[in-house]
Amino acid sequence: MLPAVVKLCCGISYPHLRNMAGLQRTAVAVIGQEITHLQHMRHIQSHMGMDAVSAYREPRKEDRKTVPAKDKQMMSIQQQGQEAMRKALDILEDKDGWTTETTERNGDVICSKVINGDRRVFRLEADLDASMEELYDILFVKVEEMHQWNPSIQHIKVLKHVGPETIVTHEASAQTAGNLIGQRDFLSVRHSCKHKSCIYLGGAAIQLECFPPQKGVVRAEDGPTCIIIKPLDKDSRRSRFTWLLNLDVKGWLPISIVNQALPRAQLDFTQHLRTRLTLGTTLG
Repeated sequence: MLPAVVKLCCGISYPHLRNMAGLQRTAVAVIGQEITHLQHMRHIQSHMGMDAVSAYREPRKEDRKTVPAKDKQMMSIQQQGQEAMRKALDILEDKDGWTTETTERNGDVICSKVINGDRRVFRLEADLDASMEELYDILFVKVEEMHQWNPSIQHIKVLKHVGPETIVTHEASAQTAGNLIGQRDFLSVRHSCKHKSCIYLGGAAIQLECFPPQKGVVRAEDGPTCIIIKPLDKDSRRSRFTWLLNLDVKGWLPISIVNQALPRAQLDFTQHLRTRLTLGTTLG
């Protein structure tokens, strides 16, 4: 499981602690991490509610078996995925600055806020006729099949599996009519967390020497971004779908065009997802 949504470092500033032996310093640092963990979890729970965040906890030692310790690159990839999830949840749990962009007749709502000075991020809230497990299967386990039901995607290829919870993917968008942004490709780490009360899907752009940007293709960068899926009103057959879209499309497009296109892309994606759910098992 994923680690809790916390800061992973704790400053040890007292002189007598700095003089302690290595084992003692390590113990004190661990205690500091646990204190920070509890404080931050209380802060998030006060905003998002217990059901949405109780699953996102520090993993037990016996659960940490997805990445061999000797493989530093794989460990780094997993850590990047976890960090992306934490940062995305930090954005979502900060309630200040959100403004409504659009409200659809079917109840879908998109809000936005500006972060880091000029980047606008978008949060979609929608209710879907599907269980958490079904959405997890479609959006994470079978991510390579996404182009079959979403015409805006040319392909998604899983390049690396870092245990069952983390993957690295290469995605290429399709050049479709009405696409204001144009064709882009993405190299991303995707991270997941499953729990009986909530499912998290997070991610961000990643750099790999073995897969540099391709000539003639604009490589966009996503993240930190995440999706939160939880049961709707205690009905396990329906889900509340919360999607934070945080995307740097790169290139020379005016900000006004980008900020118009991204929420439209969220609505289109959600409509394609609903169509996929209606088709049921016909796509596998």
